[in-house]
Amino acid sequence: MADALDRLDLKILDRLQIDASESSSEIADRVGLSQSPCWRRIQRLKEEGYIKAQVAVLDREKFGESMYIFAQLKMGRLSDEARDRFMRAVEDIPEITEAYTLFGEMDVMLKVLAPSMAWYQNFTFRTLLRLPGVEDIRSIATLSEVKCTHRLPLPSA
Repeated sequence: MADALDRLDLKILDRLQIDASESSSEIADRVGLSQSPCWRRIQRLKEEGYIKAQVAVLDREKFGESMYIFAQLKMGRLSDEARDRFMRAVEDIPEITEAYTLFGEMDVMLKVLAPSMAWYQNFTFRTLLRLPGVEDIRSIATLSEVKCTHRLPLPSA
């Protein structure tokens, strides 16, 4: 799909990753286009699904102390219905900010935003261990955040 993108599309996408609040005329100036063609390209990139959403990235420290904990789940064999229940439950828990299926010894990895270790302990017993199919959990608590970005590395054109 990325083959359909030209140098200007990639520059526009990169600018949007840096600051999606810039106007199309500001982006046009930065990438070397006039405003109207830039706006049309942005609309096309949205329609084609390259741009999924434009959101505000919040500073989690402004909301108090917190840490990310990576919970690795070992799953039992699930029916299609139980797997769907598991996926919906994970989707509905706001403290789970990311979820991935894995190859290897563990089956699922969850990124959990926790205000404290005591909170996470309760969350593990009251929420995670009650999810369909969860047999075991291994947790890794983070000490500090070294890098956090949603910016994708784009091919240079």
